[in-house]
Amino acid sequence: MNDTALLNELTEVAERLTARHYETCKPWYPHEFVPWSMGRDFDPEKSWSADEMAIPDSLRSALFVNLLTEDNLPYYFQTIDRMFGREGVWREWSHRWTAEEARHSIALRDFMTVTRLLDPRTLEDGRMSQMSGGQVPEPKSPVDGFVYVALQELATRIAHRNTGRALREQLSGHPAGEAGYELISRVAADENFHFLFYRDLTSAALEIAPSVVVPAIERQVREFEMPGTGIPGFKRHAQAIANAGLYNLLQHHEQILEPVVMKWWKVESLQGLTAEAEQAREALIRQIQRIGTAARRLADRAREAAERARVTLADRKAEIAGTRTIRPS
Repeated sequence: MNDTALLNELTEVAERLTARHYETCKPWYPHEFVPWSMGRDFDPEKSWSADEMAIPDSLRSALFVNLLTEDNLPYYFQTIDRMFGREGVWREWSHRWTAEEARHSIALRDFMTVTRLLDPRTLEDGRMSQMSGGQVPEPKSPVDGFVYVALQELATRIAHRNTGRALREQLSGHPAGEAGYELISRVAADENFHFLFYRDLTSAALEIAPSVVVPAIERQVREFEMPGTGIPGFKRHAQAIANAGLYNLLQHHEQILEPVVMKWWKVESLQGLTAEAEQAREALIRQIQRIGTAARRLADRAREAAERARVTLADRKAEIAGTRTIRPS
């Protein structure tokens, strides 16, 4: 079955899912989530200082990457528009999705500017670099697109929620902490609605053409990357985000691959696959198992490193305290 035929078969499903989205995704307004009373002028002669809002660098990396990814929206729209087409419900959905994602960048930028959580000059330089490059994933077919965006939207939801919780914890008692948590949770809820659309669209495609969809799932799981590869310093930021537990390989395995690919899409129990699709399924299952093994190993190493750092810090504090105790008056 070619792409056009499959999209035609899925049109009625897309219409139902779009109607469901309208019923469940209620409107919200960015200006109501921003603590505007914190705002003040930026002095162009005075550099921004991280001391203004003391949060870990890893959390700042997450905020930076999340916002710049949303900024790159025009290129994501370009890809989706090309893959799904410009007619009927496919056009309606891609435009609606774009409008909702644009709201995220508006809200997050206003929040970051007012709270001074990020250096505004670095943020703007990053935006210019990111959008001048316009790097986004380019799935090879509409089915690959359904699968990739389902995985990516869920990954984004998880990363946003973890970031919001961490911000509230780090800024406990500060108005920016609670406001940031509420805003980022609202963004994460939108990402979840988008995930549900693509997850269920992929489920419908599996019922129609499993031998087309399973190889696409295998490709997207094998090649999956979080959006943001064009962001300056992306690898460094991504590593900091992973080390802080805001989004890492273990979460990817336990909260995305296992519950969605293995349990929701039920790839192990699909019937009537072609020989090629059967090979793809076997490769997919092996890949997910390998990811799980690697993720657990990395998590164990991270815990051991954190424990060593904790013990070293405790020893250092004890040493300093002992030195102060015996110091002559």
